[in-house]
Amino acid sequence: MFVLLRLLSLCPLWLLHALGSVGGWLVWVLDGAYRQRFLAHAAQAGYGFAAVRGAVGAAGQLAAELPRLWLGKPVAVEFLGTEHIDAAHTAGKGIIFLTPHLGCFEITPQAFARKYASSGQSITVLFRPPRKAWLAPLVNTARARPGLAAAPATPAGVQRILQARKKGQAVGPLPAQVRAAGV
Repeated sequence: MFVLLRLLSLCPLWLLHALGSVGGWLVWVLDGAYRQRFLAHAAQAGYGFAAVRGAVGAAGQLAAELPRLWLGKPVAVEFLGTEHIDAAHTAGKGIIFLTPHLGCFEITPQAFARKYASSGQSITVLFRPPRKAWLAPLVNTARARPGLAAAPATPAGVQRILQARKKGQAVGPLPAQVRAAGV
């Protein structure tokens, strides 16, 4: 599986998006539980299927980007407002990044770490461990980068986020995450 993901990480984004869109629709057609949950969420938001049908393929595209983000060359990111980040660092204050799961949420902490790790700054992000045990080593390897620490969405992970914040580091608590039982 790792070899396949490594090969996918070398593909151009347009190809990953095309494969992901097809994959999103395959999951939609083949997984009745996913389809029912998707439609229930859309209805809860006040939308009919016609208004959200593009999200079926887009969900697959989002998933298809992960090999490139985790195993491919770094993605170029333009920061706006870095003077605020720099001022917080100069003052010894940490930063709380609230980045809900809109678009590719994996890019922000990677880009922050790439930009600020050389100056001694780091970011600790909260994440939900993969449901599939075989994915855990891949995810852990992919997220292990200089200046980037990943903490699981458990009481111990929340404690790591709080400790990083107290040290004046940047944190990303992932507000869109559903907390684990007991957190």
